[in-house]
This record gives sequence, C-alpha cells and structure tokens, in this order.
Amino acid sequence: MQNRLFLSIVVLVLLFSVTAQPSFSQEKKMKVYISVDMEGTVGSVTGDQLGPSGFEYSRFREFMTQEALAAIRAAKESGATEILVSDSHGNGENLLIDKFPEDVRIIRSWPRRFSMMAGIDEIFDAAIFIGYHSSTTNKEGVRAHTMSSARLTRIALNGIDMPEAGINAAIAGHFGVPIVMISGDEAVIKETRAIIGDIEAAEVKKSLSFHSANTMTPGAAYKLIYNKVKAALSRLDDFKPYALKKPITLEVGFKNYRPVQVLSYLSIVERIDSHTIRFIGKDMPEVMDFMVFMSSYSFSLEP
Repeated sequence: MQNRLFLSIVVLVLLFSVTAQPSFSQEKKMKVYISVDMEGTVGSVTGDQLGPSGFEYSRFREFMTQEALAAIRAAKESGATEILVSDSHGNGENLLIDKFPEDVRIIRSWPRRFSMMAGIDEIFDAAIFIGYHSSTTNKEGVRAHTMSSARLTRIALNGIDMPEAGINAAIAGHFGVPIVMISGDEAVIKETRAIIGDIEAAEVKKSLSFHSANTMTPGAAYKLIYNKVKAALSRLDDFKPYALKKPITLEVGFKNYRPVQVLSYLSIVERIDSHTIRFIGKDMPEVMDFMVFMSSYSFSLEP
C-alpha cells in the first residue's frame, strides 16, 4: 500500500513538472532589428537610383524593399517573433511599407533619436544592416560617405575612423545587441569586419569606383541576403556586441569652416583644427544626441 502511494506521488510530481514547464515556442522569443540603407543595395551606383529626382529611383525603392523582405523572411524562419525595420536612407521614406508583413514595424523619416538605429534597445537579440556602404575615408566603395557626403570628411569614435556601420554597431553595442550580418559591396564588408569582427556578409556588388560597380542581379542578391541572414541567426551565440570604452570621444571633420566655427562657440565642443571638432560624451546615447542635433538643427526649423 505504501509503495503504491509513493509511486502515485512520484507520478503526480512528474506530471506537474512537465505541465508547469512552458514549451520552447513559448519560452524562446527572438527580437531582430534591421537597418536598411540604399547606396549598398544591388545595382545602386549613382544619384539616378538614390532619390526622388532620379529616373531609376522608383525601381530601386522596390529593390531596397525586396532586400529588406529577404532579411525578414530569413529572420522569421529562424525564429524571430518581433522585427523592427528602420528606413535609414535619404528622406527616410523609401521602403514600400504596404509590401511588409503585418506584424513588422517600420521607422520612417527624420529627425529621430539614434538616427539609423532609432528604436533599438536592450530587448533585441540581433541587428542586421542591409544596403550599407563604406566610409568617407575609405578609398574604395560605391557612394562611400559617412552620414553626409556633401558636408563631412570624417567621423571618428575613440580615435577610430568610422563608417556608418561602425557608428551604428556602437549604438547597438551600448544596449548589448550584436551586429550579425551586413549586405553591400566588398569595401563596406571589409571595413566593417575590421572594426566589429567576422560577421556574416552578403556581397551584392563589387566596387569599381565611387560611381561604378560589378553587380549581381536583384533576384540573386535577395537569395544571398536570405541565406546569409539564416546563417547568422543560426549561430547567434558566436557574435558579441561592439561596445566602446567610455567616455567616448567623437571627432567630426567638415568640408567647410563656418559650421566648425559656430559649433566651437559651445563650451562642450573643442575645435581641434580648422575643419574638425571634438565632443566627449559619457556614452553612445549622449554622443548620438549631439550628432543628431549637429546634423539636424537649423534656426529656421518649422513647424
């Protein structure tokens, strides 16, 4: 009798422990951030593709959108339960949002805190860069620039010249989020890996000059991006956040004198030469707040 009672208790305990445990699908949630630029998309080489006045812009909005959708499909199939996409090119109104899955959120237009990484936080498990390009200090790369090809010559963090991918990786790193994959030309892939490590990469074109490339076809690029995102998310534990040592020193080189002179009137800004300023922030959010202010403010802002 005692043995039967003991066995009954054991069975009940085992049943309770099994039913009390949430299923893997309930327990495991993956949140993925995707920042999408346009200069690094397949086939993109000149201003003809990059803005509303370009004769190919409408077609390349489609290509940009399809590259983002390829990354989304791969992320969802890899277990992503929440995806946030940042439209990070030009006016921030490029992605064709009616083509996106209903459960995906999209960030559009400017200004916005953290710029190309608006909405990032510590809840995300991974970040992906689609359509990225190399920095303004890089001798190679299609449409190479950092934040503004018209106004800036250099952006450095803690003495390291940065592409946009490096700046954005440092923002994600502040929140403990690793960059796991990037797409673009071979120049941005090489430059980004040198800074943040051997992430997965989809090389959709090879740079021949600032305005020329040897490119894949769009369909081939979508497949490559899909496969590389799948590969990245299958080994998520291999990637580490890119976290900079604090405080963080920002240096910005300008093509013109006047903005450097005016910014130097601020007590928090040091003018270190005729065309360069230095700002020291306690962390990446403070550095980015300064950068967004620097690049966005105008006395004539309305409304």
